[in-house]
Amino acid sequence: MDGFEVHIQFLDHLKRLNATQQSIQKAVGFALKYFVNCAEDLWGCIVEECQKGTINNRINILYFLDSLCEASLLAKSHPDAAEILRNGPGTTSFYVDYVARDLGKIVELVVPEGRQGLPNLLSTTQILESWRSKRIIDPHIVDDALAQLTNRQNTLVAADEEPRLAPSSSRLSRNEVIKRIEEDRERHKRLRERRWVQPVSHTPTSQLPVLASFLPLHENTSDRNSDQPDMPLDIEFENEWETTSDWNEDDDEATTQETNLCFGKPVLQSA
Repeated sequence: MDGFEVHIQFLDHLKRLNATQQSIQKAVGFALKYFVNCAEDLWGCIVEECQKGTINNRINILYFLDSLCEASLLAKSHPDAAEILRNGPGTTSFYVDYVARDLGKIVELVVPEGRQGLPNLLSTTQILESWRSKRIIDPHIVDDALAQLTNRQNTLVAADEEPRLAPSSSRLSRNEVIKRIEEDRERHKRLRERRWVQPVSHTPTSQLPVLASFLPLHENTSDRNSDQPDMPLDIEFENEWETTSDWNEDDDEATTQETNLCFGKPVLQSA
């Protein structure tokens, strides 16, 4: 199959995307199959469809990118991945590098300015937070994209002092609204199922996993090799640490109760 035919068929896959895993996985498999010779062209197709597609098609593409990133990381752990990447366009993680490079542009297209982008705001935020917690993409890059969404939302709230109807050209028909509700229900169900899954290492290795008690301790992050990827245990700890609140009176009370249950209440000695 020549490059032009690959281009046409991939655009057809993108236009047929919906909330079902069947359509998403078909497009993911096609993109990975022709990565070596057509990666740049296929990525251009994704950006092009984000520019030209409807607001519903754009969120479908973002969920497709979510599956494509995970499939790329899994493909990276394959024994033949090193040779494939050497023969490819120079990336280190298949399509993940493209997503990280153009994430700001993708978010801007999926969630356009104005009320037109509101239907995609929540889903886009959830996907970005998932990428950050699983370290699929550099958290600093994801934070910039999330800040971009927050600023856009604040600007919209400040400018929208009076309720106004969207232009008739950007309104969705009744059938499109019903279809969007059904697809959002399916997508959110899928996202909830995967949210509890902790990140795993996609680095190819022939060694057995090491117990956490035998892992080396680093007093500061500068002691670690900058080229060394974060271990799943570190990622899980950082996610828990970020969601833990500061110590307060409730923690003091809980600690006292646990101490009393374990050692009994202290006996007060009379003077």
